[in-house]
Amino acid sequence: MSNLYSSIFKILNKYRKYILILIDTFIIIVSFLSPHIISGVHPDKIVWFENTWYIYTTIYISVFIMMGVYKNIWRYAGIQDIYKCLQANILANLLFLILTKTLNIFVRYYVYIVAFFVTSFCTLAIRIVYRAILILGDKNTKKFSRYTNIMIVGAGEATVAMLQEISRNNPNNYMVKCIVDDDKTKIGRSINSVSVVSSTDKIPAMINKFDIDEIILSIPSLDKENKKRILDICSATKCKLKILPEVYSLLTDNNILDKIREVQVEDLLGREPISLDCTLTKEYIQGKTVLVTGGGGSIGSELCRQISSYAPKKLIVLDIYENNAYNIQQELIRQYGDMLDIEVEIASIRDKNKLDQIFTTHNIEIVFHAAAHKHVPLMEKNPEEAIKNNVIGTYNVVQAAHENDAEKFVLISTDKAVNPTNIMGATKRIAEMIIQSYDKHSETDFVAVRFGNVLGSNGSVIPLFKEQIKQGGPVTVTHEEITRYFMTIPEAVQLVLQSSSMAEGGEIFVLDMGEPVKIKDLAYNLIKLSGFEPNVDININYTGLRPGEKLYEELLVSHGQNQIETNINKIFVERPIEFNEKELFGAIAKLEEAAYNMDEEKELQIIEKLVPTYKRTTNVKCI
Repeated sequence: MSNLYSSIFKILNKYRKYILILIDTFIIIVSFLSPHIISGVHPDKIVWFENTWYIYTTIYISVFIMMGVYKNIWRYAGIQDIYKCLQANILANLLFLILTKTLNIFVRYYVYIVAFFVTSFCTLAIRIVYRAILILGDKNTKKFSRYTNIMIVGAGEATVAMLQEISRNNPNNYMVKCIVDDDKTKIGRSINSVSVVSSTDKIPAMINKFDIDEIILSIPSLDKENKKRILDICSATKCKLKILPEVYSLLTDNNILDKIREVQVEDLLGREPISLDCTLTKEYIQGKTVLVTGGGGSIGSELCRQISSYAPKKLIVLDIYENNAYNIQQELIRQYGDMLDIEVEIASIRDKNKLDQIFTTHNIEIVFHAAAHKHVPLMEKNPEEAIKNNVIGTYNVVQAAHENDAEKFVLISTDKAVNPTNIMGATKRIAEMIIQSYDKHSETDFVAVRFGNVLGSNGSVIPLFKEQIKQGGPVTVTHEEITRYFMTIPEAVQLVLQSSSMAEGGEIFVLDMGEPVKIKDLAYNLIKLSGFEPNVDININYTGLRPGEKLYEELLVSHGQNQIETNINKIFVERPIEFNEKELFGAIAKLEEAAYNMDEEKELQIIEKLVPTYKRTTNVKCI
């Protein structure tokens, strides 16, 4: 049956112009006859009828074609389309009047008047009927396909806009069954004939009552705490959940349905995004030549985006991978055009000669060093590469900055550098020691910024979970008790920029990231909010800790006494830990030699001596 409806309406749509011309021709002829029918005079007895009906019809159809009446899509007809049709009727009648008077063709005046009103009414009416038939056809066709029963959370302006869009254009075949809202004055009322049935705490009951398939959270301005509360309620159901994002993004497009997105992990963190005053950052960067190493990576590219907004004199993007560097270059050119002086350098931080050439050529004032190997299990497998990049590469960039009198050098570090159990963390801790040592003897201010896992970054577990859910599972978690601190990429970069603007040299800045989150809980919530039941529809498999992986991460080498508060909320400084500089740089030379000789045991022995808190992991399952 659905195929029959579909075929009929495909034909109607394909030949709609010609069908409407035929219908209009019939209407025009009947309308011209109507005055005589009303007066009881048969057309055969009217001498001039044979000479005028085809003139009347020809004029009408010609005017309708010239004014584009047949180009309108009447499925979406509005007041402007009706107005254009009425204009065409008036013009056609005027032309007919002028022509008949010019040619001395006798037509009674009441014929002009009655024919005009009948023609106008009928041509407009047939289009309204035609539009109704097409819409009815859409609905009848969709009756034979499964509607997606929708619950909307929130009875505000965004929901009004969404319901209006669904009534006009509904490609997802949504059937909005109910609305829930915590405003008691709205419960029992309706929006666009959809009832506001309850508060959000009754979502599970309403889901069962209305057989809901999908929930849309339609409160763009909702605070993080209440958003997490509602998400927790929804995650206890089997419904898929989508979210309408912040209001500013709705202003860029009329189609609100295109703005609805899947639930993201940051929605589940239950804290407000960290927002810092950027006045100091702007004053510090504006008019300066800035280098970002690893500028094509997830952190590096966001650094480039935010730095560009502060009007630097020049931005230099350095990366070994040309595709990523090219992508961020083109993005920034599209956004800023000639207002931003941007240059890309394809180079390895292991190449000291190339670094020297870049520094001397560009007179670099500020360095953000984001280039590093960061994947924990891969670096356990290839420790010499972590050493070459994270230690020797950092040492090369530090030397180049010092020798060329850069104003500031900012190292992007990690919480894995604290009491490390892996090569990646240990090499990043050595990098921290290098910049703290150089700061004591250099005119350049050297500083490190340390933070936890970054949502959406390259190698992050969250994109892996989403892909595993998309493939039908299983979702793999290394351990039931494993926890991590999380922050978004923009938050991390804000911290880096803010810290660097207030740095005096030698500090390791750390962000207060709130409470750590269990990876298992993230996996469960992502599965539930994708409309599935954990371990029923999508299995969760525990694979065991990977080489070098800890159950939990730390932000400070020693809690409490090592923490110094700053005058900026959420940022504090770790007190420097004393170490022997002569031993450090002597060991780095030996470490470089061991790395290039691929002497793994010697590498590990040197790292253990340099980083006393580093503990090798053994007999750990690798995946």
